[in-house]
Amino acid sequence: MNEDQRSRIAGRKISGRRPGAPVSGNQENSRSGGRGAGDGDRTPRTGPNPARLNEAASALIRVLTFEHPADAVLSRYFRERPQLGQQDRAFVAEAVFGVLRRKFWLDHLAPQANVRQLLLLWLARVAGYSSRELGSLCSAEETLWLNSTRAQGPLPLSAESDLPPWVIERLLPEYGEDFVRSLGRALQEPAPLDLRVNTLCASREEVLAKLRSNDIISEPTPLSPLGLRLRDKPALNRNPLFAAGKFEVQDEGSQLLGYLLAPRRGELVVDFCAGAGGKTLMLGAMMNSQGRLYAFDVSEKRLANLKPRLKRSGLSNVHPLVIAHENDAKVKRLAGKIDRVLVDAPCSGLGTLRRNPDLKFRQSPRSVAELTVKQAAILASAARLVKPGGRLVYATCSLLAEENRMIVEQFLAAHPQFAALDCGELLRRLGIAVGNMPQLQLWPQIHHTDGFFAAAFERCA
Repeated sequence: MNEDQRSRIAGRKISGRRPGAPVSGNQENSRSGGRGAGDGDRTPRTGPNPARLNEAASALIRVLTFEHPADAVLSRYFRERPQLGQQDRAFVAEAVFGVLRRKFWLDHLAPQANVRQLLLLWLARVAGYSSRELGSLCSAEETLWLNSTRAQGPLPLSAESDLPPWVIERLLPEYGEDFVRSLGRALQEPAPLDLRVNTLCASREEVLAKLRSNDIISEPTPLSPLGLRLRDKPALNRNPLFAAGKFEVQDEGSQLLGYLLAPRRGELVVDFCAGAGGKTLMLGAMMNSQGRLYAFDVSEKRLANLKPRLKRSGLSNVHPLVIAHENDAKVKRLAGKIDRVLVDAPCSGLGTLRRNPDLKFRQSPRSVAELTVKQAAILASAARLVKPGGRLVYATCSLLAEENRMIVEQFLAAHPQFAALDCGELLRRLGIAVGNMPQLQLWPQIHHTDGFFAAAFERCA
């Protein structure tokens, strides 16, 4: 999923997707500028009142059709209602995304609940509002109903983890119940806000100190040498450091993909599924703006979002190119010429459920099967660009073996000129300790990042 696909409470632009459509590469954090619409199962900053509850119910009705991404639906909903204040929008967004994060559990507690009841149940059982605080919202009948919705007996794993049964069926044989349970609980929590320092114009220490001088508390990320993790989620789009291009918002796990590719100054590099270019900007900075970096994407709209970010970054070596498909003539002209290629492939995005909980309902076994065909085709096409001795990295923000390990196995069997590299060793050489990981696999409950997978290859001949 692209970093431009997460909405802001104030209704900033995000990219819509078709129902069940793939999440594109570049799984970064929300774009700068305040808290995202999907940022909270936390108690909203302001409490509910009848008007806010009615707005949340109206918005949730739209979201639950799952015809469009929830953040896009909320963005449009807020644009249509300019009379809503910031605190109203904050409550609506947090309530809607709160229900989405816990909907399997809420449905287990109250299988026949309507939208208003789901919201009341979330307020009472998840957000922690007392009966006294909810008294002005509930009729006597609703109060009795709420009191009757208590979990009895052991919860089914789907309700406890709040994951679709078909996802659980894929994870259980390999990881077991305890792992799935802890993964599900981690995915119910809001994601942290991570920054990546732009080394072209700042050091991590400088950005850390200046943020603190602005009362923005952050700390270095444990894995990425360029990352900062913020304690809260302040508005950043007007921060002077952001305007000067000294940081971008990017999940720490996404930053590790840049280190796996490890581009060097003067090389020819391709970001094959660039999206709005979050990792493109990181790769360009790692190259010290020297050499040539192509940003490919099939969406002209997504690449257009790269332009203002590129201007802020100070990079001069990035060349965005819209391609029609993975076999576009622009791609074929570069065959065998590229030093390093990153494929952050379109995927189910299930590793991003902390940010995009609606994907639990918008993806399906059928959509994943369609994605795997596309992933294999994109990887094979991107591989043709790599010159002998060059490096190829395949990545997704999926949790499923069929989008990850199985794609890699299929690729290696069909491309004997490529050899797998040890991702853990590649990162250790750069001072990043992720343990024994021939293929990189990051989990929210273990690494406190979005769920990421990556495999690295070297072309031998």
